[in-house]
Amino acid sequence: MDNDMTLLHQKIDVLTASVEAQRARLETLEAPSKGASGLHSKLDAILENMEAQRQRQEGWIELQNDVVPIANHMIKLTIDELAEVGNEFQLEDLLFLVKRVLRDTKLLTELVGRLEAMVELADDVQTVGNQAFHQTVATLDRMERQGYFAFARGGWRVIEKIVTEFGEEDINALGDNIVLILNTIKGMTQPEIMGFVQNTLLVAESELDKPVDISYTGILRQMRDPAVRRGLALTMRVLHAVGAQADGNGAGNHPPAGT
Repeated sequence: MDNDMTLLHQKIDVLTASVEAQRARLETLEAPSKGASGLHSKLDAILENMEAQRQRQEGWIELQNDVVPIANHMIKLTIDELAEVGNEFQLEDLLFLVKRVLRDTKLLTELVGRLEAMVELADDVQTVGNQAFHQTVATLDRMERQGYFAFARGGWRVIEKIVTEFGEEDINALGDNIVLILNTIKGMTQPEIMGFVQNTLLVAESELDKPVDISYTGILRQMRDPAVRRGLALTMRVLHAVGAQADGNGAGNHPPAGT
């Protein structure tokens, strides 16, 4: 289509030049002449005019032959496009749309500006989102390598076992005694208690492999050790506290036999 239009413009330029040449020849014929030379000049001008007329007519015929197929193609294309629209298209609607566009030009300009701002914002959000995504992936990879997810999976299995083993009554009882449980755990996690338990376990672990003298003389020899006597005293004190607690719960309220 573009090549046909270019060729058409070229032929129109040729015809325009031919018309200008014809006009110049007519001006020559109108000029005064004398004798036979003037008559021959006029005849030559007439012949040239007729030749130019013939060439111009041929040019118009050739132009017509080139333009008609292009026009037919454009008309056919227009008919096909309008056939898709059907009866829904009305010229009044097109005119109304044009007037609305002309009347709302300022609004359209503002909308285009906002659209450009939204596109720039989307680009910025995409850039920040990509950075956040890469940072999140790096953080998750570090947590995976450090074992956070393995610990979470193990904790989830513990929760499943708790849910499976404990019923509703157990959960209610746990809720009623949660303050006491937390206070007990708080007391057990005091630095002094934890240090004492740790040192006791370390000492017990180191003494397990050593031979133990369970004879009376060996026991009496150990009793001479102040640390052993202090340990026995503390053990007796703890046993006394346990017995007092048991007695307070009713376990020691029964009188001895024979009283």
